[in-house]
Amino acid sequence: MYELTGIRKYFHRGAETVWALDGVDLDIADGEFLAIQGPTGQGKSTLLVLLGGLDRPTEGRIVFDGRDLGRLAELQLAELRAADFGFVFQSFNLIPTLTAQENVETALVPFHLSPDERRRRAHQALVDLGLEDRVGHLPSELSGGQQQRVAIARALVKDPKVLLADEPTGNLDEDTRDEIVGALEGLWRNRGLTLVLVTHDSWVARRAERIAVIKGGRVNYGDASWPSTGREPDPELVA
Repeated sequence: MYELTGIRKYFHRGAETVWALDGVDLDIADGEFLAIQGPTGQGKSTLLVLLGGLDRPTEGRIVFDGRDLGRLAELQLAELRAADFGFVFQSFNLIPTLTAQENVETALVPFHLSPDERRRRAHQALVDLGLEDRVGHLPSELSGGQQQRVAIARALVKDPKVLLADEPTGNLDEDTRDEIVGALEGLWRNRGLTLVLVTHDSWVARRAERIAVIKGGRVNYGDASWPSTGREPDPELVA
């Protein structure tokens, strides 16, 4: 599904050039559950943004299903994002003036469906996430866990090939974290999604099939078999 070769990405911070990614090679198989872990500020979210076609690498190639994301025209990239990628973020990113159902419906606007079909699909997506009694609630009337479930429903209502989740449990308490990770894992297994999840939480990372650990803009590899220490793994242990 994904083939990343020699990916480098830099940003300017005043007169300084900061390399967020510095030579990343990574393959992600169709239907894989990959966790991306590492210290803060080491390029995890930058990598996820590139995987979702929200930005382009400075150097290197990101090939998704045979297409080089860095070389696609902006319109082609926008169409790919709308159809194939679902995004879930730590801050939920719900529109505060829209109900849960209306928030989910926004993901279907690019597909030019009838209003009735949008409503039907959005309602079913919320039912699938256990929110059938919250469809008419505003985000301010929902708990953090319920808001994140709405965000997941919005990401999945268009049946994407890939779900990209950036610290989806970062704003949640431990019990709610477990519920959200369980929901994501169940959706991955039942729908055959490719799930790429960025997290600083070792417990969450160990739920994945494979772990990519980023440090200094480079990737080392681990698996989900580390002992439960409650701390982030030492990248040197999985180099």
